[in-house]
Amino acid sequence: MVAAFLLDPLMDADDATAMVGLCEAFPAYGLYVTERSDGDFAPELAQRYDAAANYVRTGGRFGRREPAATLALRTNYLRESYAYGTEVVAPGIERFLHHEALLDAARSLYGRPVIEPAIAYANILLPGQELAVHTDVPEFRGANRRLFPQWLMVVMHHSGLFERWRMPIATGIAYFADETAGLPEGGELAYWPDGADGAVTVLPTRHNTGIVLDTDSVFHGVDRVGPPGVDPFAVTPGNVLMHEGGRWVLRPERGSSEVLATFGWNEVRFSVSWKAYCFTDEAERDAWRTHGDDLSLDLILAQLSADLGQRGVLTTDELTERELALLLIDTYERYPEPASP
Repeated sequence: MVAAFLLDPLMDADDATAMVGLCEAFPAYGLYVTERSDGDFAPELAQRYDAAANYVRTGGRFGRREPAATLALRTNYLRESYAYGTEVVAPGIERFLHHEALLDAARSLYGRPVIEPAIAYANILLPGQELAVHTDVPEFRGANRRLFPQWLMVVMHHSGLFERWRMPIATGIAYFADETAGLPEGGELAYWPDGADGAVTVLPTRHNTGIVLDTDSVFHGVDRVGPPGVDPFAVTPGNVLMHEGGRWVLRPERGSSEVLATFGWNEVRFSVSWKAYCFTDEAERDAWRTHGDDLSLDLILAQLSADLGQRGVLTTDELTERELALLLIDTYERYPEPASP
């Protein structure tokens, strides 16, 4: 079983209330659009083609059968970064970014004492939305989501061929809400600590609680927000969500006065994700900073192709980049089977 550390409560009451205020004060939340990498290997594939294809194929954790267009709307959630590296976008996030409970859990997760917080970002899911089952994008020395396709990073980790270069990353997922308005229905975190063949663990969404685990290795997702049967709202690129007058207001774009929809705190699921690098010692952290022993795309593809050949699934050198990409995903990524609705 992969370790997971539950934090309940995560912060003291005043700091947790301040996190709700920070969320409300942030100017606007935009649709999460997967960023592009600088690499050009199989560029026609979406960055998380792997997770999206599995979601459409299976219908999510419960195997719900819906048109692909409806499933796509269900995953059009909103995301914004509060802090990235040393850059603080939302003043006050420091109390969360360097919170000792998160740091202690990260140390325990890998048995590595040197922790360097890297990012804090907000996810907001509206009624009818969910987060498809997936594992997060890992990082390796010389290989990250900015340089190479995200699906390739995931394949690398699931292959087990690049552990020598892997950067152990601890992920914290924290939930905050205005309890006076009530909590949203649904939106539970589902994760598989014993692997894709193991049982699922379901964690309800409650104010000022959190969990720290290795989301690069553990399959996880967020169950549908809202009452059973709720349709997803059609959030599209350019739409923004902001907190105004005690309500969440969805507008077509920044600066627009038009209102597409409004929501109460009891209808939306707000979480803050925290990621931190975990090092054995300062020397290991210095090696990461100086880019010693970095991977290259040629080395990555050579090792993966050699392993595919040994498995007997790569029988020709005439594959296109897309064909090779799909073969890599199909070979190394094995998702949990959906449960009955």
